[in-house]
Amino acid sequence: MLRALLVLCFLYTAMMQAQQSHPLYPGKVPNSRAVPNPESVEHRASGGRAISNVAIPELTAYRPEHPNGQAVIICPGGGYARLAYDKEGVWIAKQLVKDSITAFVLKYRIPQDATNVNKSLAPLMDAQQAIRTVRKQATDHGVDPNRIGIMGFSAGGHLAATAATQFARPADPNETDTTSVRPDFVALIYPVISFDSTITHAGSRRNLIGDAPPASRVTRFSAEEQVTPLTPPAFLVHAADDRAVPVQNSLRFYESCLRHGVAAEMHLYAAGGHGFGLRNPTTPDRWLERFTNWLRTL
Repeated sequence: MLRALLVLCFLYTAMMQAQQSHPLYPGKVPNSRAVPNPESVEHRASGGRAISNVAIPELTAYRPEHPNGQAVIICPGGGYARLAYDKEGVWIAKQLVKDSITAFVLKYRIPQDATNVNKSLAPLMDAQQAIRTVRKQATDHGVDPNRIGIMGFSAGGHLAATAATQFARPADPNETDTTSVRPDFVALIYPVISFDSTITHAGSRRNLIGDAPPASRVTRFSAEEQVTPLTPPAFLVHAADDRAVPVQNSLRFYESCLRHGVAAEMHLYAAGGHGFGLRNPTTPDRWLERFTNWLRTL
């Protein structure tokens, strides 16, 4: 009995060491309003938590027993209205850890005027701060500071794509930390890429930049328009029958990568719809295995 208790204590301690959550910012959250925290959590019938009204961002680390030096920061989707935190965050991280990849789930701010001074910049500020944090703490996590990437799903894919194309300057105009916020690779899973009204996800666009944004803002937050030769290597996954976020989003980003000489790999499924998370139910193929194989080629 004593031996069993010791084993359980050891396993619990190891689990707590392998999973650590911290506030994303050491002090006051920049670009935030001094209001009560409105965050709420819904436990979905299909499984996993949906977190709404995130105003205080967090970063949770998932550490493998033997890290291989690579790290992935994961941005769950949810239309910039909520975060599919487990389905497109925690569950992905736990699978990556099995392949010795250190994973970080980013609970980024939902862009809303009630909690942010400039709601359009809040998610990107959080993504950049996550990259900055992981890079500065790389040694502590067994991570190579030159092998840190970002992954996003749906609207989280839009955030990841924005982080991969808008790293030349801090999103926070008051940021003085000069640590690089350029991810070393980007993975975009059924991502919102473009805010072109003909192919965008209207809810994501509206929630981030409003109902009637100027053309300059639409262009700025259309990631296919922001690709340059310095954009990191990209990995994309999409289903052709996605009715929520048309596959043209991934196609445009991939084509833009080709035009600018950016290495890109894309996997398109004939079916699967939107929001399938870890497993597309229409195929035995596993996109996450393709992703980890791709990482080995970088």
